[in-house]
Parts: sequence; structure tokens; C-alpha cells
Amino acid sequence: MPVDHRFSPLFGLARKKLRRLWLSYGFFWLGAVLVGLVAVLFARWTDLALAAFGRWTHDRSWVALGITPLVTVACVWLTRRFFQGSEGSGIPQVIAALHAPARRQLIPRLFGLRIIVGKIGVGLLGLLGGLTIGREGPTVHIGASVMYEMRRFYPRPSPQLERSLLLAGAAAGLSGAFNTPLAGIVFAIEEITRSFEARTNGTLITAIVFSGLVSLALAGNYLYFGQISAPDMLPLSFALPVVCAALLCGAGGGCFNLLLLKQERWLPRRLLDLRVARPLLWAAGLGLAVALLGVISGGSTWGSGYEQARGLLMSQDQGVGLFYPLLKMAAMVLTYLTGIPAGIFSPSLSIGAGFGHVTAALFPAAPSSALVAVCMVGYLAAVTQSPLTAFIIVMEMTDGGGLLIPLMASALLSSHVAGLMTPPLYEALAHRNYFSPPAPALPPPQR
Repeated sequence: MPVDHRFSPLFGLARKKLRRLWLSYGFFWLGAVLVGLVAVLFARWTDLALAAFGRWTHDRSWVALGITPLVTVACVWLTRRFFQGSEGSGIPQVIAALHAPARRQLIPRLFGLRIIVGKIGVGLLGLLGGLTIGREGPTVHIGASVMYEMRRFYPRPSPQLERSLLLAGAAAGLSGAFNTPLAGIVFAIEEITRSFEARTNGTLITAIVFSGLVSLALAGNYLYFGQISAPDMLPLSFALPVVCAALLCGAGGGCFNLLLLKQERWLPRRLLDLRVARPLLWAAGLGLAVALLGVISGGSTWGSGYEQARGLLMSQDQGVGLFYPLLKMAAMVLTYLTGIPAGIFSPSLSIGAGFGHVTAALFPAAPSSALVAVCMVGYLAAVTQSPLTAFIIVMEMTDGGGLLIPLMASALLSSHVAGLMTPPLYEALAHRNYFSPPAPALPPPQR
């Protein structure tokens, strides 16, 4: 059929309009939907991996003494061989991509399809081995990588576009991981950019909304830790337990940061040399140590710690003792030392819940679930030194509006105490690993 050329200008205008709409809105919306989908799938897969390890070690915890070291070796080998750049939680990589002087060279190495595969695959393998791994930080890295890959569908992508994509993907990843959209916005402002940029706020909020809609559609409107069972009105005497809890969590979070940032000071030189010369043997030793901690703790230190934190928050007996936060912290440090993809958000919340369990034992008259929530906020704020993010995450995850003032006070006080001991963890890791220029090459030996 011949084309009526009278309508050609209309078709041209419509095509241009559709193209403009795609580049202005649809492009980002599709990326955000993909981030939400991946976040939900990753959450389900992590639950399956944790359940599988639980079945293998049920009533025979000694099995972990063989499984965990072997899995740790496999994870380290895969990370070093195929997935360099996926190490740790991924949040330092996002910070470096936005702020490091050499970010243009770093971004292709730290984001993309290879990182998505490594973050998901090696992370799930580590959970199958009982390592202390959280999925929330990796989901931030995955979300940023998904949005970064979307640049391929944009003509002539600019550095500013890549920055907007990384920031929006990271915030959408956190929102999808926790089902906390407000926390995703605050996290992007407080932790990643340290400012609210007018050029990126629309993209950021749109990505979080669409990622959250996908999470709601697939997983339902749920509270990550369930409805907290704490009284709406707390007596003035509750102030003393809150202050003590915040001081304890601030000191605990500061010590954890020091263990990660000052490894050369507390690890023996022989072990440091072994990590460089025999990385797989080093990984096997760390895996064995994680397995032993799990056996000693009755299995409570394996995995992300979600079940233990939820049980303590709901005032349910999870069989954890007063030494649980220290044992869990040790397991998380050992897992981090392996250098594999592993997040610290969920384990940190679990450690904070353990400190709340300790504080509740010191103040038996105070409501234990409220103290657990206060310590979850306090410890996470101490580690990240992002008090608003920690406060809003826990409040959204538990519907803890009745604890507004205690949660906020704990976040601010704990963050300040930890700040006296150490810099913010994610920012310090980003500067140490990605901001410093490479060491100059040594001159050739004189003949």
C-alpha cells in the first residue's frame, strides 16, 4: 500500500516525541524495574541458600568443618580469577565511582554484567557454606551495575548520565533489599553523595519508586523484621538504658571498624605474608575458623543473622547467649578478611540485636524488644556513621514509630562515639582501596 506522504511529518513528530519520552523517563523506569526484580530474586535465592546450609548442618554441626573451608576456598578462587572488583559489600565501590579522582578508569572495572554475576553467584555460594554474608550491601552494588548497563541503550552516554545511573541504581537496590523506600533516598544522600543534588534527585526518587513497586508486587507489603512489640509510651527511666545501649553499640561498632581498617596492626606478620603468598590456604583457614565459631555458638553465627535478629526483636528465644554479638562480630570479620562479595548490613543489625539482648539483661525492667531495636540502630549507625540512614531503616523495617526519639538518640550518640575511634567504614574503605594512586614501580636492578 502506498504511504500517504501527508502524514509523514506527523509520524516524524510522533517518533521524536516517543524517543524523547524514552530517553527522559522510560529509560530510567525500565532500569529501576530491573533493579527491583533482581533484588527480589536475590532475596529469595539467599533464603534458599541459607535453608540448604541449615538442613545440611541440622543436628550435625560438625559437617560445617568440612563444608565451610571448601566453600571459602572456592569463593576466593572465583573472586580472584573472574570477579575482581566485586569484593566486599559493594558500597565502597559506588562511593569511589562517584568521588574518586580516577573514577573514569574505575567504573568499567567495578560495574557491569560481570560484577552482577559475581556478586550474586559467589555470594550465594558463600551462604551455602555458612559464611557471615549480608545481601543488602551487594544488592546496592548489583542495583548500580544494572543501571550502569542501561547506558548501552542511551545514545552518546555522558559522565553525568553514568553518575545519575549509578546513584539511582544504588539507592533503588537498598530500597528493594529492605523494602524501605525512604531509607533508600536518605542512604543516597547521607552515605553515597553526602549532598542532595537537584540534577539527580528526580532520577533517584523515580528509580526508588519503581524498584519499590516491583518489590511490592512480587513480595508483598511486608515489614522486613515484622511488627515490633514495644509499648508506645515509654517511661522517663528508659533514658538510662538507651544511653548505656548507645555507648555500648558505639564502642562495639568502632572496634569493628578498627578491626577491618587496621588489619596490619593486629594480624601477625606471618599471617599477612600467608595471605599474599598462599591465598587459598589463607581462605581455608578462615573458613575453618568461621565453622568453629558456628559450632561453638550452636549455629547462631552462621549466615546473615536475620533469624536471630528477628527473634530477639520479637522477644522470642533464639538460643543466643550473651556472647552472641562478640561471636557474630568475629565471624563477620573473618568473612570480610576472605575478600569475597559479602555485605555487612544484615549481620550488623544482628550484632546490634545481640547487644540489645545484653543490655536487656542489665536492665530487666525495660522492654527488651525496644532495647533490641535501639541497639540495632545504634550499632549500624556506629559502623556506617550515617545515623539518619540507620534510624530510618530500622524504623521502616519494624514500624517503630513509637520509638522515634529513643531510636534517633541512639543513632546520633552511637555514631558520635564511633566517630571518636574511627572514620566511617564505607568511606574509609573506598579511600583505601580506590582513591590512593598506585605505588610507583620499582626501578630495575642495576647490573
